[in-house]
Amino acid sequence: MIIVLKPEATEPQIDHLLDRLRELGLKSHMTQGEERTIIGVIGDDRILQNQPITAFPGVESVTPILAPWKLVSREFKKDNTVIDVNGVKVGGQKVVIMAGPCAVEKLELTVGIAHEVKAAGGSILRGGAYKPRTSPYSFQGVGREGLDYLIEAKKQTGMPVVSEILDTRDIELFLQKADIIQIGARNMQNFELLKEVGAYDKPVLLKRGLSATIKEFLLSAEYIMSRGNRNVMLCERGIRTFETQYRNTLDLAAVPTLKELSHLPVIVDPSHATGKWNLVAPMSKAAIAAGADGLLIEVHSNPECALCDGEESIKPSKFKELMQDLKKIAAAVGREI
Repeated sequence: MIIVLKPEATEPQIDHLLDRLRELGLKSHMTQGEERTIIGVIGDDRILQNQPITAFPGVESVTPILAPWKLVSREFKKDNTVIDVNGVKVGGQKVVIMAGPCAVEKLELTVGIAHEVKAAGGSILRGGAYKPRTSPYSFQGVGREGLDYLIEAKKQTGMPVVSEILDTRDIELFLQKADIIQIGARNMQNFELLKEVGAYDKPVLLKRGLSATIKEFLLSAEYIMSRGNRNVMLCERGIRTFETQYRNTLDLAAVPTLKELSHLPVIVDPSHATGKWNLVAPMSKAAIAAGADGLLIEVHSNPECALCDGEESIKPSKFKELMQDLKKIAAAVGREI
């Protein structure tokens, strides 16, 4: 449920209400808006229904949240969530471009690509130090050393870093070295991992599972937010269908749907969605037109020799051209890059 407080509600009144909710075993999430302070309450519906919350001093109204995802829903928060990643605002007026190699390989290569991405107008550097692969014989990433490569690239360019975590045991490492922790598609329903990243305020980029419904996707985000972390971004990266002409089917209808159902920023990954470099540009443009708050694009200076997903990576020169086109698309829909 959502508890809306009166403008004149005092601190003792709010504390009294929060204490009572804790006594009932309910979780409270308070949000202070420009005009009203609201409290989102999560817990057993039977307890919520049987409590005379409106009788508490300072309470203006109580509204049930009908969606199964509570904290993620527009019912809980009507305004768009804007996440500050070291000065880069994700979810606001500006469409944020996250770009870089699929997998971190060597220091010089990583730093070189980072400079190219920065020069073209990219805001956040992406790079996988740990890579979950379908085949156990495929390149799995360089691990901790790769995170150090990303840190050096960050020092030289000033761009925040997003990288994927695979194991709850690595949380402290990622808290130190990554600015955004990515939860990959294969781990979208790894609930222990979701709860672990939810225990911290570090921004999280949650990718949609290979065959996940919108409901399952939003409930996975709810796992993170229910632990207290409100800095969650939703990433559409294509879903598995019967089509085999390209890697996955990019579900662009998910973008306005997620924006309608949730207040969280929505990112689109056209690289993993299509699996083909020549489809990245048109799908990037379509994603911005559909309302995406950001893009996750794979850029590699030598895709033919890339150790991971070279076939879907675009060269820096192509990325630079794409950025110019994206600025026009963003302007056409009232956004900017």
